[in-house]
Formats: sequence, C-alpha cells, structure tokens
Amino acid sequence: MTGTPLYAASTLPGSLHAALVAPLQTSETVRPLFLVVGLALLVVTIVDILWTTLWVDGGSGPLSSRLATWIWRGLRHLGGTRSRILSLAGPIILMATLVTWVGLIWGAWTLIFAGGENALLATHDDVPVTWTGRLFFVAYTMFTMGNGDFYPPAGVWQVAASLTTASGMLFVTMGVSYVLSVLGAVSNKRSFASSVSGMGTDSETVVRSAWDGEDFDGLALPLNSLASQLETLADQHKSYPILHYYHSERSKQASAMAVAVFDESMTILLFGVPAEVRPAPPLVENARSASQNYLETLNNSFIQSAEEPPPPPDLDRLRAAGIPTVTDSEFAAELDELTERRRKLLGVVNGDAWHWPPIDK
Repeated sequence: MTGTPLYAASTLPGSLHAALVAPLQTSETVRPLFLVVGLALLVVTIVDILWTTLWVDGGSGPLSSRLATWIWRGLRHLGGTRSRILSLAGPIILMATLVTWVGLIWGAWTLIFAGGENALLATHDDVPVTWTGRLFFVAYTMFTMGNGDFYPPAGVWQVAASLTTASGMLFVTMGVSYVLSVLGAVSNKRSFASSVSGMGTDSETVVRSAWDGEDFDGLALPLNSLASQLETLADQHKSYPILHYYHSERSKQASAMAVAVFDESMTILLFGVPAEVRPAPPLVENARSASQNYLETLNNSFIQSAEEPPPPPDLDRLRAAGIPTVTDSEFAAELDELTERRRKLLGVVNGDAWHWPPIDK
C-alpha cells in the first residue's frame, strides 16, 4: 500500500458524502462590523422601547422623544396654528414611533445575521443567502415561526434566530399595547377638557357660575371630580409624554386650554375673593395640587414656559355679578407670587398652538 485511499469520495454514498462535505461549505467567516453595528442598534432600540413604555417617570426614550419633536416642529412649520393639520400630529407621531421600533429591530437583526457569511443558508442547496434573503428571514422570524426557505446552521445562529422570534413577539406586542394605552389616555384628556369648558369658557365665567348668591358651597362636588380627573391626566402625561402632541381641532376639547381655565379659577377662589366666602381651603388646594402635578410634566415634553405671564383675571366681571372680591392691589400682589406658575400655564397653551383663554364658544 502506498497511501492510496481505501475509497474514493465519488464512491461514497450520497448522505455520507454530504455529511463530510457540509462542514467545509459552512465554515464561518465573521464580519465584526456588521455584528457590532447590529448589536448596538438592537440594544439602543430595546432601551428606547423599555424607557418609553415601562419607565413611568422617565418620559419618552431618546429616540422616541427626538422623533416626536421633529414631527411636531415639521407640522407646526407646515400648518402654523391650523388645528386641522396639527390634529394629525398625535396619530402620526404614535404610528411613526411604532414603525420606527419595528424597523430598527428588523434592521438590527438583519445586520447581526450579516455578521456571519454562513449565518443563514438556503434550505435547498446550503448556499449563503443574500441581503434580500436576510431581510426576508428576519421578517418572517419576527412575526411568525418561519417558512423553512432559509435556516441557521447549528450553534450560536440558531440561538440568534430564537432570540429574533422572542424580540418580535415581546417588543411588537409591547408597542401595540402602548398604542392602545395612549388612545385611552387621549379619551380621558378630551373628557376633562369638555368638563371644564362646560362650566365656563374662562376663569371668571367658571367662578361666576359657581356663585349661588351667598357662597361657593355648590362647587365642592364638581371641583373634587375635576381635580381627580386632572390628577389622572397628569399621571398619564408622565407615563405617555406623546399625549402632549395630541392637538384637538376644537378649543373646548383642548386640555391645554382647560388646565389654564381651571387653574386660574382656583387662583381667583383662593386669592381673589374674601376668606369668608371661599370654598373649603383643602378643596381648592387639592385642585391646585392636581394642576401643579400636570405642570410638572413640562419637564418631560417639548413645552417651554412663556417669557411673560398671561393677563390677570378681571375681578370687575365678578363684582358686576355681585361677588365680593379683594382689592385689585391685593390680588395683584398675590399674582406676583404666582408669576412662574402662570408663565408655565401660558407655555402649555402656546405649546399646544392655542391662545390664552377664553375658550372659543
């Protein structure tokens, strides 16, 4: 014997020949750039999703907040203060955020599978797939269990394929749940605005409507209800900062206008009328606390305080209705202490592309 093989490769059975040759065909060539970029993109996207949907006090994630700001500014530039165009901002931002999350996860996994030359193989001939094939594989793996046209070879790529399915099921479902939660909060937002505008189109009208000729005792029940609604709305704005971008076509359904009217009404009741006719102080303070919680959401949104406070409420309108008031100088002194608060209120109104109350009838 002179080293002649006992058998020739051509004489081997087909299955045994394929078993010996396949490892040579699937030898790995790693592409670190694609792996690093894909992993980084995946991590950044997951952090943004978790930040936005689960971190109640964190506001929107860095990607989501920038996307929302760009779209809002673009629509403001395009439509100015026209409510019909700005009313599209919320739905557009919400859908753009969801599509961006899905697209970034899809792109990240595509880059990760491009990190290995033989990370994905065609089922019929074990040939590495093209970029189109990678996109196709990641898409159907994220949203279904696959159709078998391509497969990852045994090892780390099979684990990666399983994680692709898990990320699709988890984060896409999380995104859809977030959308449903936001839509529910939008309904609460408009309900609060309608409740306030039903009492009056400005702070003076609200106070006049609550006066029964002797005191404001009849205000207790609606004030408690409105304070509770506003407290809930403030918490929802912290949880879903995208609510700031839901602009109503009608001022009666604009929460920015309603909050301004509500808070200014509490200011009149607390500082504009004598102590003997005021509602119970805890009642008014509780309502003002709800307003303050709402104003704190400014720190997590696109809104900035106005440079100057809005015009003061007109006590003469109350006097004309027979409501006792403090003097104008006393009221002005109290308003000076509330300058920053009222600047924030005006910032809420301006940020939502509305004018300072009164609300349009």
